Amino acid sequence: MTKPEAVGLSSERLARLDRVMTERYVESGELPGFQTLIWRKGELAHSNLVGMADIERGAKLREDSLYRIYSMSKPITAVALMMLVEEGKIGLDDEVHTHIPAWKKLGVYATGMPTLLANVPPQFLTTPPKRPMKVVDLVTHTSGLTYGFMMRTAVDQAYRKQKIADFQTPGGLDAMIEDLAKLPLDFSPGDYWNYSISIDVMGYLVQKLSGQSFGEFLRTRLFEPLGMKDTAFHCPHDKIGRFTSCYQPKQGGGIKIQDDAQSSTYAEPPKLESGGGGLVSSAHDYLRFCRMLLNGGTLDGVQILSPKTVEMFSLNLLPDGKLLTDMTAGPGIFSEAGYGGVGFSIGCGVNMDLSKSRLPGSQGEFFWGGAAATAFWIDPKEDLTVVFMTQVMGSDARLTLRRDLRTLVYSAFTESFA
Repeated sequence: MTKPEAVGLSSERLARLDRVMTERYVESGELPGFQTLIWRKGELAHSNLVGMADIERGAKLREDSLYRIYSMSKPITAVALMMLVEEGKIGLDDEVHTHIPAWKKLGVYATGMPTLLANVPPQFLTTPPKRPMKVVDLVTHTSGLTYGFMMRTAVDQAYRKQKIADFQTPGGLDAMIEDLAKLPLDFSPGDYWNYSISIDVMGYLVQKLSGQSFGEFLRTRLFEPLGMKDTAFHCPHDKIGRFTSCYQPKQGGGIKIQDDAQSSTYAEPPKLESGGGGLVSSAHDYLRFCRMLLNGGTLDGVQILSPKTVEMFSLNLLPDGKLLTDMTAGPGIFSEAGYGGVGFSIGCGVNMDLSKSRLPGSQGEFFWGGAAATAFWIDPKEDLTVVFMTQVMGSDARLTLRRDLRTLVYSAFTESFA
């Protein structure tokens, strides 16, 4: 690890980052612990471990701890899809039904509700979409698909009833696609931004077009070439000792166990390999993934993507250059972006307007996070990437800690290279 001053960072201010995050989130009882990695100008400039991996057993976090990264799986799936785009097997402007023929007649919800009877399919009336769904709609969450946890519409109620994209779905991704062919879209593609299982559909497309299972494609084409030896859709038994427990807030303050590392379902391979939220990884593995993107698609001599493809991750691909706040499908829409000025690129949020984010950063930096409060961002203009790992589900601190982390990292700059 290099001295921070050699890459334009202040050791004193990075120590402040550690102190503030520890006091505000670990000592207050909001997080069990966290791991932070900061890479700048080709060097690891900061690495910090604070707190516990497993409170109940008194196990501290370690450099090679393993985490459920949930939606930080999405950028990995996006990279896998773009590898196939580069090979000419699919295009962002392709209509999805050309690759999934059963979806050609998908309609948009008009009225109806899922039945309460167990074996009776939902009864919906639909209208034709304004235009067909395109691959770019999957990439940017403007597809008309949704998530069952949204709790907003009759469509997401049907997702919950049918357990769409559940990790234990028999038949895996193929069955998910078949089930979705029987349900309406929440809205016409391109009309709104709505967080959804779109990225899981991208995983299916990777599987179909590559001729490999999705997990096998990621392992052989991405993880092994990048040296990401601890990233997979489950945590093998010989690594369970490094697997962190996951927590959730408890009434009255503090946290309680949500998923015990020693009895977690992640110990076994899932039936459905979820590119939208199913991966387990380490902070250092994920840093290698980020370094590849920061370095224009290449790491240690291994090229995954073209530099011109990687540049697209810094572009806002939403219709007419709109921002997330201009396109959300309704109040309370879930997002891993907790501030304004954000567009959406290839499976990632992208910072487009610093005046609206009211946070330090750079236009074109791209980022995302996971449901257990993990986070990363890549700032090409400043030759910077940051990886933050922790494990707390459903915490109000999920978005505030990311704002604090971003402010504290950029406040440690002594030089700007933008």
